[in-house]
Amino acid sequence: MREKFLYLITYGCQMNEHDSRKIASILADYNFKTTNDANKADLIILNTCSIREKAEHKVYSELGRLKKFKERNSRLIIGVGGCVAQQEGEKLLRRVSHLDLVFGTHQIHRLPQFIARAEEGERLSETVFSNGFECLNLNNFKENKGRVCSYITIMQGCDNFCSYCIVPYVRGREKSRLIHKIQEEIEIASRQGIKEVTLLGQNVNSFGKDFPKEQSFSKLLSVVDSIEDIERIRFVTSHPKDLSDELIQSFGKLKKLCNHIHLPVQSGSNSVLKMMNRGYTREKYLEKIKKLREVNPSICTTTDIIVGFPGEREEDFQDTLALLEEVRFDGLFSFKYSPRPKTKAASFPDQVPEKTKIDRLSILQDIQADYSLSSNKKLEGKIEEVLVTGISKTHPERMTGRTRSNKIVNFEGNPGQVGRLVIVGIKEAFQHSLHGENINS
Repeated sequence: MREKFLYLITYGCQMNEHDSRKIASILADYNFKTTNDANKADLIILNTCSIREKAEHKVYSELGRLKKFKERNSRLIIGVGGCVAQQEGEKLLRRVSHLDLVFGTHQIHRLPQFIARAEEGERLSETVFSNGFECLNLNNFKENKGRVCSYITIMQGCDNFCSYCIVPYVRGREKSRLIHKIQEEIEIASRQGIKEVTLLGQNVNSFGKDFPKEQSFSKLLSVVDSIEDIERIRFVTSHPKDLSDELIQSFGKLKKLCNHIHLPVQSGSNSVLKMMNRGYTREKYLEKIKKLREVNPSICTTTDIIVGFPGEREEDFQDTLALLEEVRFDGLFSFKYSPRPKTKAASFPDQVPEKTKIDRLSILQDIQADYSLSSNKKLEGKIEEVLVTGISKTHPERMTGRTRSNKIVNFEGNPGQVGRLVIVGIKEAFQHSLHGENINS
């Protein structure tokens, strides 16, 4: 079998990044080698995101750019996977004449079959949600070679149906993996040199609720905490309404669970939260933040906020800024509201003008920039444990890694430290990173 080349483009969240690693790993068994040169490719795959309209537009723009490669090489196979594929299905094939293959979020395990059919000249779209665990239980152990950190899928889908969110329609309903399957995957990863795992799900706090005999997320964390050679545990994403007291207590009990939580609030206005169908109030959210900080005073908190949701008044936006000031998050992912197909909010009245969205987003981000810098400045002169992950992309003469609180640290070191926990003295803080000095003996 001749060697073939895969050119893989990934858009979106950590789940998509992890799915792309699965794609590359599966296809490696069929003699596909990844390449950064589209001109060499026998197969081009776009693994897509549709959480916002802008991300979807990028996909269509990229597909337009790829047409020239198909014209140069008629044997080239072009495929689209991920959330846009799940959302659009056959529409993509009708709209893009040079596209060969569309495969949904539950169909990655069948990709080799699809490619074989495409190579025979068939144009196909497969976006059926699976009732089984074939895709969810894909264990691609070779993907960990040379890596320090690994994503581990623990569940897929979401049952919350927030009024703005397309995830339930493109990822399906919640389905959890069995704890012993997750444990097995992490144990193998640890033997391959993985030191840190990030447990992935659209709402990890709902983990296990779809089983007759409930297996909770906090129980899973305890199991992972006991796995030898794993040094750190992280997870995303956590829904505030399902953040239990038992899970909060885990941040004080489990030694390997990092002191960082990403807890998306989306808005500081109760009326907007109700329209979003988030299932909690600002008061309930603030109560959970308080409990987390009581259990673990050094915990780092980050969040997501959407501005310009339909019906968001100026006073609602001011409520969000007031929550921001009260919590003072260490970091923030912020977005303009973007109407998505099938979601309830897309048909809501009182859509906010685009200029108002832009202005509010700018104000929000400027305020958070000060809070992020202030948070990092508190670490100047402190000693931090850093898991070294590689050479710094921004400062190639330095090594880089993260603290337990998920802060990026660049410091003078050597490649032999990759995968090790080192002690670093923080010399200078910036908005998005820290500069430190390796003080290991």
